Amino acid sequence: MEISGLISAILIGIVIGVLGRLVIPGRQRIGILWTIVVGIVAALIGTAVAAGLGVANTDGLDWGEWLIQIALAGLGVYALDRVKVRRR
Repeated sequence: MEISGLISAILIGIVIGVLGRLVIPGRQRIGILWTIVVGIVAALIGTAVAAGLGVANTDGLDWGEWLIQIALAGLGVYALDRVKVRRR
């Protein structure tokens, strides 16, 4: 992976993480850095899942891939929030 690919993965991860956080109702007790990390991981895993399902490369915007990534980010934010609540 080149540096431009890494930078774009981080930027996409930020967007995916924030959108995933917005999908989950209520207050989340995780910081913005954890949200970004969850977003980056969700973006990478979501791309792989979308490629496996055959919806990664379509004409125009890849809505299927975005929805998968946002759903995974939402699940990640929710799971991390539950872990943090349980530790308190």
